[in-house]
Amino acid sequence: MQRRGKLRIGLALAVALALTGCASSNTPQTYDLTAPSNFPTRPGAQRGQLIVAEPKAIANIDTERMAVRNAAGAVSYLSDGAWADRLPRLLQAQIIRTFENASHLRSIGRPGDRLTADFQLLTEIRSFEVVVGAGAEAVVELSVKLVNDRTGRILAGQVFSGRAPVGSVDAASVAAAFDRAAQDVLRNVVVWASGRV
Repeated sequence: MQRRGKLRIGLALAVALALTGCASSNTPQTYDLTAPSNFPTRPGAQRGQLIVAEPKAIANIDTERMAVRNAAGAVSYLSDGAWADRLPRLLQAQIIRTFENASHLRSIGRPGDRLTADFQLLTEIRSFEVVVGAGAEAVVELSVKLVNDRTGRILAGQVFSGRAPVGSVDAASVAAAFDRAAQDVLRNVVVWASGRV
């Protein structure tokens, strides 16, 4: 009787360990983006307060999953990796961090931060995917508008894009390529917007 009880406990532990192993091997690795730093000092005092809205995106980009588009235009997703959050939220956080790293503006925040903003940055994610054809490359394209927060008037708008080659289509290589392409785009967005605030 005692032996049978020990056998059941041992069997239960073995099953639990096996299930734990399955769960951890099926959980994709998560990745983040890096905010550019080391901006040149801008002469004069910091000026302007800016709100960074969460970027808009269509459904196949508004996700934690990393998108891959083949030569025929079909979109699939990597199974071995994912973003640490929904891409628009992740990108919003990195845009804010990039502005903070640049130290060109007096204050930067999100909607709801109780910040009396002069301007708002509106962003649409046009592309954030690996395009596979003869080779593979990460493509990042953002449409950005700078809006007077008091009047709603659009002061300026521009499309920013960046590309980086992908060595192999696995999550680690793809995330690194996205990070390189996004850093170029974020740096250009911040320099462009800071010069207009």
